[in-house]
Amino acid sequence: MKKKFSVFLALMVIGFAFSAQAGEFGELRTKLSAARESLIEMMLHKEKRGADQQKLVKNTADAVSAQLAKMKAPAGKEAQFKELKENWAAFKHTRETELVPAILKGNDEAAKKIAGGIQKERYTKCQKITSELDN
Repeated sequence: MKKKFSVFLALMVIGFAFSAQAGEFGELRTKLSAARESLIEMMLHKEKRGADQQKLVKNTADAVSAQLAKMKAPAGKEAQFKELKENWAAFKHTRETELVPAILKGNDEAAKKIAGGIQKERYTKCQKITSELDN
Protein backbone atom coordinates (compact mmCIF):
# COMPACT_ATOMS: atom_id res chain seq x y z
CA MET A 1 0.00 0.00 0.00
CA LYS A 2 2.89 2.33 0.83
CA LYS A 3 4.37 1.71 -2.61
CA LYS A 4 1.07 2.54 -4.31
CA PHE A 5 0.93 5.92 -2.60
CA SER A 6 4.57 6.64 -3.41
CA VAL A 7 4.06 5.73 -7.06
CA PHE A 8 0.84 7.74 -7.19
CA LEU A 9 2.55 10.75 -5.65
CA ALA A 10 5.52 10.50 -8.02
CA LEU A 11 3.25 10.28 -11.06
CA MET A 12 1.18 13.21 -9.86
CA VAL A 13 4.25 15.39 -9.31
CA ILE A 14 5.70 14.51 -12.71
CA GLY A 15 2.39 14.97 -14.47
CA PHE A 16 1.73 18.34 -12.94
CA ALA A 17 5.28 19.55 -13.50
CA PHE A 18 4.66 19.17 -17.22
CA SER A 19 1.06 20.33 -17.27
CA ALA A 20 1.14 23.37 -15.02
CA GLN A 21 0.29 26.46 -16.98
CA ALA A 22 0.89 30.11 -16.22
CA GLY A 23 -2.82 30.94 -15.71
CA GLU A 24 -4.55 31.16 -12.37
CA PHE A 25 -6.01 27.68 -12.76
CA GLY A 26 -2.50 26.38 -13.45
CA GLU A 27 -1.39 28.07 -10.22
CA LEU A 28 -4.29 26.47 -8.42
CA ARG A 29 -3.29 23.02 -9.74
CA THR A 30 0.22 23.60 -8.40
CA LYS A 31 -1.18 24.54 -4.98
CA LEU A 32 -3.48 21.51 -5.00
CA SER A 33 -0.46 19.31 -5.69
CA ALA A 34 1.51 20.89 -2.86
CA ALA A 35 -1.38 20.36 -0.46
CA ARG A 36 -1.74 16.71 -1.42
CA GLU A 37 2.03 16.12 -1.33
CA SER A 38 2.45 17.61 2.15
CA LEU A 39 -0.27 15.36 3.53
CA ILE A 40 0.99 12.20 1.82
CA GLU A 41 4.46 12.94 3.18
CA MET A 42 3.05 13.14 6.71
CA MET A 43 0.98 10.02 6.23
CA LEU A 44 3.78 7.84 4.87
CA HIS A 45 6.60 9.00 7.15
CA LYS A 46 5.94 8.76 10.87
CA GLU A 47 8.96 10.94 11.62
CA LYS A 48 7.23 13.76 9.69
CA ARG A 49 4.20 14.11 11.92
CA GLY A 50 5.57 16.90 14.08
CA ALA A 51 4.48 20.50 14.40
CA ASP A 52 6.41 21.71 11.34
CA GLN A 53 4.79 19.19 8.98
CA GLN A 54 1.37 19.74 10.54
CA LYS A 55 1.77 23.47 9.90
CA LEU A 56 2.83 22.79 6.31
CA VAL A 57 -0.21 20.53 5.79
CA LYS A 58 -2.50 23.26 7.10
CA ASN A 59 -0.80 26.11 5.24
CA THR A 60 -0.81 24.34 1.88
CA ALA A 61 -4.53 23.59 2.17
CA ASP A 62 -5.25 27.15 3.30
CA ALA A 63 -3.34 28.44 0.25
CA VAL A 64 -5.70 26.53 -2.04
CA SER A 65 -8.73 27.89 -0.21
CA ALA A 66 -7.37 31.45 -0.34
CA GLN A 67 -6.69 31.27 -4.06
CA LEU A 68 -10.10 29.75 -4.78
CA ALA A 69 -11.77 32.53 -2.79
CA LYS A 70 -10.12 35.15 -5.04
CA MET A 71 -11.05 33.44 -8.30
CA LYS A 72 -14.10 33.80 -10.49
CA ALA A 73 -15.66 31.34 -12.88
CA PRO A 74 -14.71 31.73 -16.52
CA ALA A 75 -17.64 32.84 -18.66
CA GLY A 76 -19.97 29.95 -19.36
CA LYS A 77 -18.23 27.64 -16.90
CA GLU A 78 -19.99 28.69 -13.71
CA ALA A 79 -21.32 25.19 -12.97
CA GLN A 80 -17.86 23.62 -13.27
CA PHE A 81 -16.36 26.28 -11.04
CA LYS A 82 -19.06 25.70 -8.44
CA GLU A 83 -18.36 21.97 -8.60
CA LEU A 84 -14.64 22.66 -8.10
CA LYS A 85 -15.32 24.76 -5.02
CA GLU A 86 -17.69 22.16 -3.58
CA ASN A 87 -15.21 19.32 -4.18
CA TRP A 88 -12.40 21.29 -2.58
CA ALA A 89 -14.55 22.18 0.44
CA ALA A 90 -15.44 18.51 0.97
CA PHE A 91 -11.81 17.47 0.43
CA LYS A 92 -10.52 20.00 2.96
CA HIS A 93 -13.22 19.21 5.53
CA THR A 94 -12.49 15.47 5.40
CA ARG A 95 -8.77 16.20 5.50
CA GLU A 96 -9.07 18.33 8.64
CA THR A 97 -11.71 16.36 10.54
CA GLU A 98 -10.91 12.75 9.62
CA LEU A 99 -7.66 12.22 7.75
CA VAL A 100 -5.18 14.35 9.70
CA PRO A 101 -6.57 13.19 13.06
CA ALA A 102 -6.28 9.54 11.95
CA ILE A 103 -2.66 10.12 10.89
CA LEU A 104 -1.76 11.85 14.14
CA LYS A 105 -3.37 9.06 16.18
CA GLY A 106 -1.25 6.54 14.28
CA ASN A 107 -4.30 4.93 12.71
CA ASP A 108 -2.42 4.39 9.46
CA GLU A 109 -4.85 1.90 7.92
CA ALA A 110 -7.83 4.22 8.36
CA ALA A 111 -5.80 7.13 7.00
CA LYS A 112 -4.71 5.19 3.93
CA LYS A 113 -8.26 4.06 3.31
CA ILE A 114 -9.56 7.64 3.41
CA ALA A 115 -6.64 9.04 1.39
CA GLY A 116 -6.80 6.33 -1.26
CA GLY A 117 -10.60 6.37 -1.44
CA ILE A 118 -12.84 9.41 -1.33
CA GLN A 119 -9.96 11.88 -1.01
CA LYS A 120 -8.22 10.52 -4.08
CA GLU A 121 -11.48 10.81 -6.01
CA ARG A 122 -12.05 14.40 -4.86
CA TYR A 123 -8.46 15.40 -5.56
CA THR A 124 -8.56 13.89 -9.05
CA LYS A 125 -11.87 15.66 -9.70
CA CYS A 126 -10.41 19.01 -8.58
CA GLN A 127 -7.39 18.56 -10.84
CA LYS A 128 -9.59 17.58 -13.79
CA ILE A 129 -11.88 20.56 -13.35
CA THR A 130 -8.98 23.01 -13.04
CA SER A 131 -7.62 21.69 -16.32
CA GLU A 132 -11.00 22.10 -17.99
CA LEU A 133 -11.42 25.62 -16.62
CA ASP A 134 -7.96 26.64 -17.78
CA ASN A 135 -8.84 25.96 -21.43
